[in-house]
Amino acid sequence: MNHPAAAPPAQRDPAWTGRLFWLLAAAVVLWPLLVLAEFKPWLLVSPDSLGPTLRFVADLVPPRVDGPFLWLVARETWRTVAIATAGLALALVISLPLTLLSVRVLSLSGLAGRMATGPALFRWAVRGVLIVLRSVPELIWALVFVRVVGLGPTAGVLAIALTYSGMLGKVYGEILESGEAHGTVSLLRNGAGRLQAFFYGMLPTNAAELTSYTVYRWECAIRSSAVLGFVGAGGLGQQMDASMKMFNGAEVATILLVFVALVALTDRLSAWLRKALG
Repeated sequence: MNHPAAAPPAQRDPAWTGRLFWLLAAAVVLWPLLVLAEFKPWLLVSPDSLGPTLRFVADLVPPRVDGPFLWLVARETWRTVAIATAGLALALVISLPLTLLSVRVLSLSGLAGRMATGPALFRWAVRGVLIVLRSVPELIWALVFVRVVGLGPTAGVLAIALTYSGMLGKVYGEILESGEAHGTVSLLRNGAGRLQAFFYGMLPTNAAELTSYTVYRWECAIRSSAVLGFVGAGGLGQQMDASMKMFNGAEVATILLVFVALVALTDRLSAWLRKALG
């Protein structure tokens, strides 16, 4: 029995025209944006920039590791972690009630279907508050609070608390609404209160994801607290700002290494918590 000859394999990707079209379309859209942003990466290798860059990089080696400076860095590191932790803790205090008020699954009026007008408007108002809180960067809040409460860690704590409360509230709400809601709805239908439904229905099924995101936000808060130091909010950032103004590359290298160690430790803590809760 003669079998028909197999068709030869395609020598060209059949979708190449579509990919080429979208690639050209992306270039047409991005090019004016790059021009408007004055994106000129070739300036990094220009003679005017290359010389100072190489000198600064050379100054980073070796890092400064003498005892007094390491003690200063350790103290400012602890202050940076304290600012981030206190700011995140205050953000949790603000965001958790707002999250519970914005989650539709916990609405008693929504159990029968469409939410009542009053609760629906209130829910959207709460979400509007979360939008306002996270729309203002923590750096802007820090500039405001430095002028209100003066230089120091207090401005950094308040800045992180306000911005991160909006971020946490938004993501917490999305996590809770996208999770399994059968247990929560059953508790509400059988007379449980909202807090009972949250702690016994929603929290157990979403604890790992909530914890993972919270630890990730803590890692981001540590980086933010370092940046806020450049506007006078204390911590390692303020020390790095002073070292950079003095053109002391060795001190900058030591502080950067501490930043890397902090992020690495936070990442390991997040992995351990996910494993423990999984």
